[in-house]
Amino acid sequence: MERRGLLPFVVTAFFAVMISLFAFSLMDSKDAKTQKSETIPDVQSKSHDSDISNEVKNNIKGNKANINNSIDNDLNNGEDSQIDNNVTNDIEVNVDVNVTNTIKNKADKNQDSSQKGNEKETSSSERSKENDRNGQSGDDEVVWGVDSASLTTSDLLSCVRENFGSPKVWGRYLGEKEGVSAGITPEEAELLKENDIKLLVIWNRFNDATGLENGQSEARAAVQLAKELGIPEGVAVFADIEPDYSVDASFIKGWYQAMSESPYEPGIYGVFEKEKALRKAFDQAAAGNSPLLENTLIWTAAPNKGITAQTQAPEYKPEAPENSLIAGWQYGIEAKACNIDTNLFNKDILDILW
Repeated sequence: MERRGLLPFVVTAFFAVMISLFAFSLMDSKDAKTQKSETIPDVQSKSHDSDISNEVKNNIKGNKANINNSIDNDLNNGEDSQIDNNVTNDIEVNVDVNVTNTIKNKADKNQDSSQKGNEKETSSSERSKENDRNGQSGDDEVVWGVDSASLTTSDLLSCVRENFGSPKVWGRYLGEKEGVSAGITPEEAELLKENDIKLLVIWNRFNDATGLENGQSEARAAVQLAKELGIPEGVAVFADIEPDYSVDASFIKGWYQAMSESPYEPGIYGVFEKEKALRKAFDQAAAGNSPLLENTLIWTAAPNKGITAQTQAPEYKPEAPENSLIAGWQYGIEAKACNIDTNLFNKDILDILW
């Protein structure tokens, strides 16, 4: 009788436990199927410096899980920005899991742009400088050319084409220097133009490259003769500083200052090997003077690889002051056939040649 009285209570308790377990199972299953989606809104910053740190942590347990994390950072700011995105997914799922993490970082830097103060609106430093610095131009970004102390005639042009190649640039001198070079004439300039050859203008009517006033005086004389010949504004004029000339930083500063005040662009030709006086003088002039460094076109005669035909020209590796604006490289001098030197020029300088 007592055992029969306990039986209903045992059965009732058993069913109560089973119902409770079933209910908890349903709740756990519902939670496990919930999709997990966390989106970090766009972070837009326009301040000078920005430090952004995004951290997302997902802790998931259950039978199924769909997780979608999206971080989008859009910065339009100054020089120094730091973005730190950290996504951690801690997942314990038995059956099916799908995790998507999307991170987008867009950072636009607004850098200060330097211009030549009180000078021409467009400076030579604004013409694709990145490819000009330290000769970092590919073979498809250089053109072959020559320079000559002789008057350019149809015969000389034919000599060059038959023996060497078809130049895109031809270097010539402003005014005659007795016993050294003939000065360019309007007829010569027209001949080169008719043959689709750009004229590089050289000033060599001096043999002392020292002193601030001397540099200014030589630049002004070059500008005056360039105007008389009808050379257009914006064309570069290169001071020819030969290896046996005395040279100092003051002359280079004077040349740059006077040329910058003129309608023309400042350039310097010479042997810019590290141990040479010209290189040391230029480095000294450019120290603390970024406009001079960035806007003076450098036509270097270093290193000397020797005369070649156009098809045998060396790889474009000129030697010049660090971070200078390299116009070209005279890699070979004094050809036996035809009175020329051979060069490789950065294609970007064609716009500032005559």
